[in-house]
Amino acid sequence: MVKVTGGANVNFTLAPNTAANAGSTTTTVQTSWALRFGRTQVTVWAWVPNGAAALTDGAGDNIPASAVSAAAAGSGSAGGALNTVTSGGAGVPAFITPASATGVQIGRAFIFLFFNLVGSTTTILTWNINTSVVPQLAAATYTGIVNIQAQAIP
Repeated sequence: MVKVTGGANVNFTLAPNTAANAGSTTTTVQTSWALRFGRTQVTVWAWVPNGAAALTDGAGDNIPASAVSAAAAGSGSAGGALNTVTSGGAGVPAFITPASATGVQIGRAFIFLFFNLVGSTTTILTWNINTSVVPQLAAATYTGIVNIQAQAIP
């Protein structure tokens, strides 16, 4: 069993054509596991179902996953832009679907023999939107959901 709990909404005030637009808060992701012998690591992923439209205003204006990043601290992964991996790519979990989905690994814990078959980790995500990726972004309210999931792998 692997369980992930995440945080609250993150809001942004976006400046046009600017690389640094920090989120209003960080997200704390708690991952816990109770595994049977043979598993070698637990990985945690942040992903969106549509890499071309991680956030949308519903009127055809979109912020792509390449503009949204999550810097991860405390979990063994650095994080990165939400388009770092694509659905179906080598080493990408099967839950990152459909084909248009993209994401990034935000956590990893290695399992050593019997020592941490039961364990947990906490990841702090710091969010940013780079509007220079979409310099003609229309003024609007954009919404989207980032999925956080974990998997235990052999």
